[in-house]
Amino acid sequence: MTRPRVLLIAEAANPEWVSVPLVGWAHCRALAEVTDAHVVTHSRNGAALARAGWTEGREFTTLDSEAVAAPIYRAGQAVRKLTGMGWTLTTALAALPYYYFEQLLWQRFGAAIRAHEYAVVHRVTPLSPTTPSIIGRRCVAAGVPFVVGPLNGGVPWPKGFGRVQASEGEWLSYVRDAYKLLPGYKDTRRSAAAIIVGSQATWDQLAGHHDKCVYIPENAIDPNLFQRRIERPVTPPLRLAFVGRLVPYKGADMLLEAAAPLVRAGQVTIDIIGDGPEKARLASLVTELQIGAGVKLEGWVEHKHLQARLVESDVFAFPSVREFGGAVVLEAMALGLVPVVADYAGPRELVTDDTGFRVAMGSREALIGGFRDTLAHLVARPEIVRPMGERARARTVSLFTWQAKAKQTLEVYRWVLEGGSKPSFGMPLSDTPGSARAA
Repeated sequence: MTRPRVLLIAEAANPEWVSVPLVGWAHCRALAEVTDAHVVTHSRNGAALARAGWTEGREFTTLDSEAVAAPIYRAGQAVRKLTGMGWTLTTALAALPYYYFEQLLWQRFGAAIRAHEYAVVHRVTPLSPTTPSIIGRRCVAAGVPFVVGPLNGGVPWPKGFGRVQASEGEWLSYVRDAYKLLPGYKDTRRSAAAIIVGSQATWDQLAGHHDKCVYIPENAIDPNLFQRRIERPVTPPLRLAFVGRLVPYKGADMLLEAAAPLVRAGQVTIDIIGDGPEKARLASLVTELQIGAGVKLEGWVEHKHLQARLVESDVFAFPSVREFGGAVVLEAMALGLVPVVADYAGPRELVTDDTGFRVAMGSREALIGGFRDTLAHLVARPEIVRPMGERARARTVSLFTWQAKAKQTLEVYRWVLEGGSKPSFGMPLSDTPGSARAA
């Protein structure tokens, strides 16, 4: 089973985009290096995959589900604009055209699956655990293992941040469990030979199915895109960086408030890299806090230029309160920045005590105070910054590359095809890389 033939379903897979499409592309590309893979994706991604060197019909096939996807997307955008609802609505509506996408997929590949031309069928994206698959039971009937994941999402809003939740328009999250009524929801879990879970929060949601769940974090980095490392000494002022969409839950405003006394004292500078609806408010807050001399707020940076900007800093400060994955945390760690994150959801699973700081969650005021104390600690002890950053880098390049994820996923394929002990890599991953062990 060194190179099983695998049909990879990645409705979203695009090397030129970010977020889920980038995860889909990067994971599929890495899996194609260790398996005989064929990727099925949406037609919107075809041109980008071709520019990346793949050939349609050989490495991938595109399916056009826009007849259903386009009107639902437009309707969702209109409802969001009218009501202010957040991304929970978008995720809920996305399940509808995905049914059609999988129906087209079965029409195109069903005969090949029934003929066992593929050893495994693996749905890589969508990542959302709320989106059912209707082909899982068909794969079971054909005698071909169906694997789904990494699934990630559904992190509860932390207590004390109801105002942020409201400002994000996340009213539907109160009735989020309604997705369990979607057609195919139970079938997806029953028919899956293995479910790869991308976070501990998702593991918790899959109670009752842990016998088929394997924890592999959702995000990773491409070492070829993050080759630089910080080698200069740490000199005052300590340089902080933040990267993300400027929206309420990312917490850039909390970072500014936490660091303000240190900025005014000339001990810290902040580079806010990002854009979004909060930018004007953040600019006003910078003026109000009288920290303009120590804060950059210059907008977004293209992903290909991000590492050059990040290596100008020493610390990656990221107080996001509801981060499913946290890819940008790994990217900063890969360059040698020390991560300071909220001890919640995705980032808490990426950072250990030896490689960064996890600030305890609580009220907004408590989180701001925790970040301020941690930053003051680093200002007072600059000699610990570079060694800790090197440990963060070592953790990332050994455990959190797409190649490492592909090898772990190959162990999942081995398990569903050959039996034996379910692979386990730790949850969360420890700082010491190791091979799969029995769960």
